[in-house]
Amino acid sequence: MKSKKLICLVAVVAMLTSLLSGCGQQSANDSNVIKIGVNMEMTGGAATYGTAAVDGLKLAVKEVNAKGGINGKKVELVIVDNKSDAAESTNAITKLITDDKVCAVFGPATTSAVLAEIQVSEDNKVPILAPLATGAIVTVDKGAVRPFAFRACFIDPFQGKVLAEFLKKDLAVKNVAMLVDNSSDYSKGIAAVITEDLAKSGVTVVANEAYLQKDQDFKATLTKIKAKNPQALVVPGYAEEAAKIVKQARELGITCPIVGADGWDSPILVEVAGAKNMNNTYFTNHYSSQDPDPAVRKFVEDFKAEYNGKEPSFAAAISYDGAYLLFDAIKRAGSADPEKITAALANTKDLQLMMGKLSMDANHNPLKSAVIIEYKDGKQSMKTKIQPN
Repeated sequence: MKSKKLICLVAVVAMLTSLLSGCGQQSANDSNVIKIGVNMEMTGGAATYGTAAVDGLKLAVKEVNAKGGINGKKVELVIVDNKSDAAESTNAITKLITDDKVCAVFGPATTSAVLAEIQVSEDNKVPILAPLATGAIVTVDKGAVRPFAFRACFIDPFQGKVLAEFLKKDLAVKNVAMLVDNSSDYSKGIAAVITEDLAKSGVTVVANEAYLQKDQDFKATLTKIKAKNPQALVVPGYAEEAAKIVKQARELGITCPIVGADGWDSPILVEVAGAKNMNNTYFTNHYSSQDPDPAVRKFVEDFKAEYNGKEPSFAAAISYDGAYLLFDAIKRAGSADPEKITAALANTKDLQLMMGKLSMDANHNPLKSAVIIEYKDGKQSMKTKIQPN
């Protein structure tokens, strides 16, 4: 009996050893790949930004893998569509962290979708890098820095100040009309900063009107605005509605400059508004494809070569740079450990990227430049570049 028990015990130990060995082999195989989750708006209302962001991200991954990856390991993207919906964003990050075991999550594009994933990120101590979400609340809530949330773009207060300065100095206006997306924290946040900064300089807001996402007819509101005879119309919203607003404003005879924010950067703008109607319009952006900087020129050429001549939008460009920001943090972390990557992201300083040097401030926001884009006959041109204070 003792002999039989001993034989059984040896068999069990051998089986466990084999199983553990198998698990160890699987772990070793997995360690040759760095999995990065992508929670992005691939369909739905914000898909124009999400799909462009993924294009830029994929190009960066292709480049880094062609050079041997990060610390000798290839980068693998796990992409989940959040369908431009906050609840789906929460589901997406849960899947990426729980099922796919990613070391970091890239995205989503919009502020509301990022806010929906933050709690899951914090609960699991996995960093998120938002490439396009400009809402200040993404990284700081009620004065407290969110420990695992980072962004690769400037924040709404910064571009609000840039727009206010542009209205005052470059356009030299004495009054403006505001038309704000009342269903968007993004739009309301930028508008609030612009209004506050203009008031300090004696620029009057003669009309302050609102609309909602998915609205189609803006003529009644624009007629009220026209009656106030503003020297500029400020529309800090997303491209889908902004395009219709510009088109209908011009049809009503509103000829003054129309000014927007980075949410304008989409092919939809010219397609819907029309090239002629877009003359005398301006918006803040993160980069310009017309920038003469050699690094930007190379990116534009490489992007066009990869995507059949398509012009890279700001979403593609900033996600490309955002990818390299994350790659650099993983490299400096020396592993795919999420908490080490988090620390490395926070300590980013003077990182040279395609659009210039980037440092992460204490609030997990990057210090980087902004540009003002002007439309001329349906084509974008860079009017000026503004450096952060």
